[in-house]
Amino acid sequence: MLDWSDTKPAPLHPAFAPPASDATGLGAIARGAARVTVDEKRMINARADVNQLLPLKYKWAWEKYLSGCNNHWMPTEVSMQADIALWKSRDGLTEDERRMLKRNLGFFAAAESLVANNIVLAIYRHLTNPECRQYLLRQAFEEAVHTHTFQYIVESLGLDEGELFNMYREVPSITDKAAWALKHTQRLDDPAFQTGTPEADQQFLRDLVAFYVVFEGMWFYTGFAQILSLGRRNKMVGIAEQYQYILRDESIHLNFGIDVINQIRHENPHLWTPAFQDEVRSMLKDAAELEAAYGRDTMPRGFLGLNAGLCEQYMHFIANRRCAQLGLASVFAEADNPFPWMSEAMDLKKEKNFFETRVIEYQNGGALTWD
Repeated sequence: MLDWSDTKPAPLHPAFAPPASDATGLGAIARGAARVTVDEKRMINARADVNQLLPLKYKWAWEKYLSGCNNHWMPTEVSMQADIALWKSRDGLTEDERRMLKRNLGFFAAAESLVANNIVLAIYRHLTNPECRQYLLRQAFEEAVHTHTFQYIVESLGLDEGELFNMYREVPSITDKAAWALKHTQRLDDPAFQTGTPEADQQFLRDLVAFYVVFEGMWFYTGFAQILSLGRRNKMVGIAEQYQYILRDESIHLNFGIDVINQIRHENPHLWTPAFQDEVRSMLKDAAELEAAYGRDTMPRGFLGLNAGLCEQYMHFIANRRCAQLGLASVFAEADNPFPWMSEAMDLKKEKNFFETRVIEYQNGGALTWD
């Protein structure tokens, strides 16, 4: 989590601060300008040149970039042979398990692209800190790897690619979630949108909550529980292993997003009004209800160890936990974690050493053919 020891007290309200620097980093060069100082760096509406990484102000952002690089993986490193055999076997999976798996893949296949679009087209433009942008570049690549993962799974199992990748427009419970998140980012995609006013800055915070806290920090975790529960029963073990890799990445994505929101809140306390806090809590409550509907759709009867009721309880537990991370009051009555084994899956220190279990065929520059 965020270490406040490397931050300065919150500066003046933006209305009294010097004008912000060009947020794109593509403006005219200020010839002979003074060198960047740490005090000039900010998460949004920065006065510092966004092209200058050093000196670092937010060391936690740089550390997350390094952690992301250390977790590098590719989906094709995981064998799908056992999964293919199980999927083709008449008695390999129940119809309920097949329904859940296909809808799970259908949600994730589009969700990773939506998250990537939000990073590239919205967040990167308005987050005016170069070390945070460095992490966003790494995250954008990881979202591409995740999308590649679902392509690899669909191709390996011989699934209908049109059905899976278009599911977010055909299955109402998936469409509802995607539409909910997109409404918070569409305004930011407008080339004319700029931060710098309390209204615009709060709009940016809503987007960060929608995608980091809800999309990646709540909805993805239900999907992880569904697939990892199959893996725990020695079913679809290749897909389960790939989801563990994705879970590794998403754990850092979530913590990065929480730290960004809290840092913006720290630097701009005038944005974190009681009314805005209530709005954020309402967002998390609505998101949990949408996820409960998705759980009933994907698991109408449930299967061994997993059902829609347990997933709804898990969402209540997760939503309350996200509130605590943002310094907010809980939105649901206290709920126990129905999937305690998920905590172990999320604890990277307790995971197996993937880098000792992967067989990788590397190709170095001297072996490449350029024609």
